[in-house]
Amino acid sequence: MSEVLQLLSRIAQSTSVDAVWEACTACFRDNGFSRANYGYTRYRTEKNIGDPDDALYLSTNAAEYAKLYFRDGFYAKTPMYRWVTQNDGACTWRWVTEAYEAGTLPPSEAEAVRLNISMGVIAGISISFPETSARSKGALGLIADEGLTHDDVDRIWAKHGDEIMAVANMMHLKITQLPLNSNRRCLTDRQRQALEWVADGKTTQDIAILMGVSAAMIEKHLRLARDTLDVETTAQAVAKAAMLNMIFQRATDTIQ
Repeated sequence: MSEVLQLLSRIAQSTSVDAVWEACTACFRDNGFSRANYGYTRYRTEKNIGDPDDALYLSTNAAEYAKLYFRDGFYAKTPMYRWVTQNDGACTWRWVTEAYEAGTLPPSEAEAVRLNISMGVIAGISISFPETSARSKGALGLIADEGLTHDDVDRIWAKHGDEIMAVANMMHLKITQLPLNSNRRCLTDRQRQALEWVADGKTTQDIAILMGVSAAMIEKHLRLARDTLDVETTAQAVAKAAMLNMIFQRATDTIQ
C-alpha cells in the first residue's frame, strides 16, 4: 500500500501528461496490462466524441494498432466503447465474449470483436471516469497480456482492483488539470500571452503596450491563435484555450 501511496503522490506532482502516463502505465504493466488505451474529450456530443483533433489519445500499443484504434475510429465500433459511454466505473470484458458467443452483439460490434481477437486483444478491463460536465468524457482500456484469460483478469482485479482504480482515477484527474497536447498545433508563447491579456479584459492597444509590440502584431498573434484553435472569434479562442488548460499555466507545465 505504501508503494501505491508514493505513486499517487508522484502522479499528483507531475507537471506533464507524458510524466503522468509513464508513471501509471508502469503500474498497469506490473499488474498484467502492458497494453493500455486512454482517451479524453471535452467536446462530446450525443452521437460522438466531437472533433477527434480536439481529443487526447494515449496508448502503449504498437503504432499500427494505436492508429487503427484512434485515428481510424475503430474504438467507436467496439462493445467496450458502448459500455463506457453509458456507464461509470469499471467492467471486465467477460461480458463481451459471452455476448459474442451468444450472438447478441450488433454485427458491427461482432466484427470488431473478431478483429480484436485476431490481434490478441481478448481479455481486459474498461474504466469509465465520472465527469462533472456533460461535454466531457474520459475512459481507459486495459488489455490483458497475451495468454491471460478472463479468469486471470478476475483474479487480478479481485486482488489489485482497488489499487488500479486509485491509480487510474488519479491519472485522469491529473491529466484533466494539465495542458492537453491534442493533434492541433500548440499555441506559441506570444499567442498564449495575448490570449491571457484578452481574458484579463485588456484591449488590443493595452496588450501591445504590455507586450512591447505593435497593435498589428497583437492582431496577428490573436489571428494565429484562432487558427490554431480552429475557432472564429477571439472570445471563442479564450474559452477554448482555457478549457484545454492552454493558458494561465506555469511555464514549467507548458507543453512545447
